[in-house]
Amino acid sequence: MKGMTRIVIVGGGAGGLELATRLGRKFRKQRAVSVLLIDKHPFHVWKPLFHEVASGSLDVDMDGVDYRAHAANHGFEFQLGALSGLDRENRQIRLEALMADDGDIVVPPRTIDYDILVLAIGSASNDFSVPGVHEHCFTLDSVTEANHFHQRLLNHFLKMKASGSEGPLNVVVVGGGATGVELAAELYKITDYLPVYGFSTIQRRSLAVHLIEASDRILNGLPWHISQKASLILSGLGANILTNASVESVDRDGVSLKGDKKIAADVVVWCAGVKCQETLKNIGGLTTNPINQIVVDMTLRSADDTSIYALGDCASLTLDDGSRVPPRAQSAHQMASCVCQNIINQLAGSPCESFTYRDHGSLVSFAEYSTVGVLAGLMGKKVFVEGGIAKYLYISLYRLHQIALHGYLRTALLALVGRINRRLRPALKLH
Repeated sequence: MKGMTRIVIVGGGAGGLELATRLGRKFRKQRAVSVLLIDKHPFHVWKPLFHEVASGSLDVDMDGVDYRAHAANHGFEFQLGALSGLDRENRQIRLEALMADDGDIVVPPRTIDYDILVLAIGSASNDFSVPGVHEHCFTLDSVTEANHFHQRLLNHFLKMKASGSEGPLNVVVVGGGATGVELAAELYKITDYLPVYGFSTIQRRSLAVHLIEASDRILNGLPWHISQKASLILSGLGANILTNASVESVDRDGVSLKGDKKIAADVVVWCAGVKCQETLKNIGGLTTNPINQIVVDMTLRSADDTSIYALGDCASLTLDDGSRVPPRAQSAHQMASCVCQNIINQLAGSPCESFTYRDHGSLVSFAEYSTVGVLAGLMGKKVFVEGGIAKYLYISLYRLHQIALHGYLRTALLALVGRINRRLRPALKLH
């Protein structure tokens, strides 16, 4: 439509979906502005919960957000597609063809015009060019991959039940960050619940989790006492924690470590490192860093193009103190708020605001066993939290995300429904 300002957001993760929702609500009654969200998946699940999808604690069919329905309710449009290129001169993005499972082309490759483009594609695990990772490892980079891991895990337990085997099932988790640590705890939760559902031979000793970390401790980005507490909890559950361990290769039999040590594995999950997809590497001539993040200025606009913003894991922002904004959900949430305001200012002809990152701390959940973390307290001091308080705060982070998407009333109803479903539904997804 002539004279219409087209805002296109690529990526429906925590930051992208929140931004689309805010802008949709803002401009839904203004025909001069259109907001379009593009994602390669039809529904949204908060990425910090992917480990719960992998364990079966979270059912995406019940807890996911359908993009089309959400768009209809909040004043923006949605299209299914994956980014393949960028034409800055003509202000167009290129999308890959949509393919059916049988290989038929559902929608051919297409172009989308934009006036303001926001890239919020997120990141994936970094394999560091280790041989065998792509062929033999699962990742938790998408809901699809988490579901594949869940199905593989169930198949292994079904085999153990049919044969009467007590295991152990060897699961290797590479990467001792929050995702790897939380997944390890969730795996032991499975062994505690499966006997209730007819897997009588499955006990906690039926599972052997090996957590491999290249640095000298797990949760290396958090204070030392948090790492120590996490190690005690996981060791108490039965996990084998290997630090200062570098993976040299992965094959169908297990993981080979530097020093000619090999860990036998039935399943390997790669949760190490962060890297953006190759599509973003110098896309449209934009400046990117070695892990393909788009370099942005303090307003979160590309260093090369004032009509292009980037936020979340795919944005590389160096703060005044020389540090970089970490790839966390809270970062994406804060960036989405800043980009929203800057787009509004840009359309109004006002100056854009500089982004200020506020570290509110980190929380790590060990399924039902414990929750630990550190929060930013008064005067910038870090406060250690554990147990019930930490668990409440951990859940609150997800509720804040839901509030940004649905508002207070709908989020309260979703919380109520969640409590009811815990009484009605199995504790684990068993298919």
